[in-house]
Amino acid sequence: MNIVIKDNYEGMMIREVLKKELGFSVNYIKKLKFSPDGIKVNGNWVTVRYVLRPGDVLQLKTEDEKEDVSPYIIPVKLDIDIIYEDEYFTAVNKPSDMPSHPSLGHKLDTVANALAYRYIDKPYVFRPVNRLDRDTSGCMLTANTRDSSYKMYRLMTEGKIRKTYLAVTDGVPENDSGIMKSYMRRREESIIEREECDPDAPDAKIAITEYTLLSSNGKQSLMSLSPVTGRTHQIRVQLKGIGCPVFGDSLYGNASELISRHALHSYRTSLPHPYTGEGLTLTAPLPDDMKAVIKKLSLSAEDYL
Repeated sequence: MNIVIKDNYEGMMIREVLKKELGFSVNYIKKLKFSPDGIKVNGNWVTVRYVLRPGDVLQLKTEDEKEDVSPYIIPVKLDIDIIYEDEYFTAVNKPSDMPSHPSLGHKLDTVANALAYRYIDKPYVFRPVNRLDRDTSGCMLTANTRDSSYKMYRLMTEGKIRKTYLAVTDGVPENDSGIMKSYMRRREESIIEREECDPDAPDAKIAITEYTLLSSNGKQSLMSLSPVTGRTHQIRVQLKGIGCPVFGDSLYGNASELISRHALHSYRTSLPHPYTGEGLTLTAPLPDDMKAVIKKLSLSAEDYL
C-alpha cells in the first residue's frame, strides 16, 4: 500500500496517520513496526515518529502473508455472483442456501470457500464486513486487506454503511412506515434463538430498524427494512414482535410450502468507498424463490423485479 503525501498528511507523524487517519489497531501498528519492510518512506525504513512531508511516498506492507491464511478455509470452486470487486473489498450476492463461514456440517460450501478459490493465486484471508444468516440471501461485503477491514469496520460503526432488506411478511403492519425500537438478547434455552426483552434485562441490547410497507394483500406484506443497529436476527425478531413474522420463517413464525426458507433478502447496500470516499450503491436482484412467493401472494413489487 503506497500513499503519496499531500497537504492532508503534511506535518503528521506516521503514527498519527496510521492510528487516526487509517484506523489501524495498536496491534496492527506493532506488526508493521517490527516487520522488516512494514513501514518505509521513499524506499527507506523509518520509525513511526517520522514527520511526513509533501511528496513523500509512505509505503506500508499491508498484504497478507501465507501465515495469515486460515487452514480451516479450503478453496472450493463454487458458483458465486460478484456484485462489486476491487483490491480493497468484494460484494457478493449470497444465495440462500450458502453459509457465510465454515462451521460444523458446512466446511466446503460457504462464501469463504468460494472466495478463497477465487483469490487462490495470493494469500487470502476471509474478512466479512457483514454476515448474513445461512437462509438470508443478498448483498454481503468482505474486506480484501487488513487495512480495508479496519476502514470498513469504522464505516459500519459510524453508520455510514446502509443496508436495505426486502421481506415478505406473514401479516400487515399497523402503520405504512415507522421505526421498530426494542431490546434484544439471546434466549437462555437456545444458542441460536433471540428474543425481545426489557431494557434492564441481563445482556439486553438495543435494536433499531426503519421500515416501509411496499404492498399488501390484506394478510401478507412486502416490506423494505433498514437496520440502524446490527443485532443477530434483528429484523426477524422485531417483525415477529409487531405481529408480522417473515414469511416461511420456521424459527420465529411458520414454515410454508411456498418457499423453503424465510423470505428475507439483503437487496441494497450503500456506502462510501473505504479509500476514495466515492458513494457506492450495490444491488443484489431478488432471487427466484422470493419472486415466486411475491407473485403467488399477489403482492406488488414492480420496482424490485
